[in-house]
Amino acid sequence: MASKTLTVRVDAQVAARLEKLAQATRRSRSFLAAEAIEEYVTLHEWQVQAIVEGLEQAKRGEGTVLDEVRAKWESRRDSPPD
Repeated sequence: MASKTLTVRVDAQVAARLEKLAQATRRSRSFLAAEAIEEYVTLHEWQVQAIVEGLEQAKRGEGTVLDEVRAKWESRRDSPPD
């Protein structure tokens, strides 16, 4: 996979923590930072896509009425556990 160099600024304390982690794991700071960015982007891409899809469903009039959701959860709350 092709890579691209990025330059980022982080708080000095975060940089120190990253250095300690890199030494402890015998990985480079660059490797750890790239791994962290990948995880962050993956998580937030998923969340944003879910929000966009939800908004599109709402515009089409699809979805669940809040009162129906509330009634369902209240009935679960009030019924004894299995």
